[in-house]
Amino acid sequence: MPEQTLTWFAPPDQLNLGPRDVHIWRTSLDQPPEIIECFRRLLSTDELNKADRYHFEKDRRHFTVARGVLREVLSRYLGISPADLRFNYSDYGKPGLASANNKEFKFNLAHSGGVALYAFTTVGEVGVDVEFIRPEFTGDEIARRYFSATEVASLSKLSAVVRHHAFFDCWTRKEAFIKAKGLGLSLALDQFDVTLTPGESPALLRTGWNEAEAARWSLRAIEVGDQFAGAIALEAHDWEAYFWEYDKETSRG
Repeated sequence: MPEQTLTWFAPPDQLNLGPRDVHIWRTSLDQPPEIIECFRRLLSTDELNKADRYHFEKDRRHFTVARGVLREVLSRYLGISPADLRFNYSDYGKPGLASANNKEFKFNLAHSGGVALYAFTTVGEVGVDVEFIRPEFTGDEIARRYFSATEVASLSKLSAVVRHHAFFDCWTRKEAFIKAKGLGLSLALDQFDVTLTPGESPALLRTGWNEAEAARWSLRAIEVGDQFAGAIALEAHDWEAYFWEYDKETSRG
């Protein structure tokens, strides 16, 4: 795995999104019971119902923290109480703000392995993904089934060790893109190509349904931590990322 060089900073007291800014947040979902209970009090009835439908207690806790942090961070940008925020959802489940006053404000979230990522921006449509890289996981069969022919060919040229991480790089870049599009898995993963070879800059190379669309998007890898792969997709170029670490103990929420 590449050496980690990204630094995650404590956020400033005053959060401002400039016209070229993308704020990316990271947090741990493993929180003590009193913090989880605090977050539960912020969630809507439908969020609580969704949390309670998870079979495993750990998944219920992680969902609660992920949505509670989302509400607290959004409240800092928008000046709205966390519990008063209202969401709407696309036909494929992508969340957005229900208020028409904030339609230019875009966000997305993902979580895996006890870590959550969030992205907030007014630049354009955005999607993020994070995956815990399980050492025992072999993605070759999944790649052959779901990835494009170009991506499968690129993976096959790599050694087993390198291919293992490259699979997750590819997966998170593709997931971030389809989440930004808001179409879920109705957008087949083999209908577009992303870079995945170590040393290549993250990029969307091809969109099979529209040759011109790939040029509108940018991809970036996110260094989440050891044993994680992360990515962000944005329908824009010429943007600047800022990386904030959420800590409930020092949060104003």
